[in-house]
Amino acid sequence: MTVAGTPDTDALVRYLATSLVEHPDDVVIERNDSGTTRNYQITVNPDDTGKVIGRGGRVIKAIRVLVRAAASAENADATVDVTG
Repeated sequence: MTVAGTPDTDALVRYLATSLVEHPDDVVIERNDSGTTRNYQITVNPDDTGKVIGRGGRVIKAIRVLVRAAASAENADATVDVTG
């Protein structure tokens, strides 16, 4: 349950991943919780992997910063990994 005004981390991960790719229907997001840590595994179409990672990893680094900030508002920590 999300309190009004706090981010929904799961929805944020889905929004960011599907907005970046050409094949949003192929995006699969798995969440594994380990205590207060959330591990997000994003699987995308192999053609879209580079778009999610970005040149030099800049895009995935930005995604990780945003997701970690949103999770901290929910008193959790988060990691994000991409496969394609």
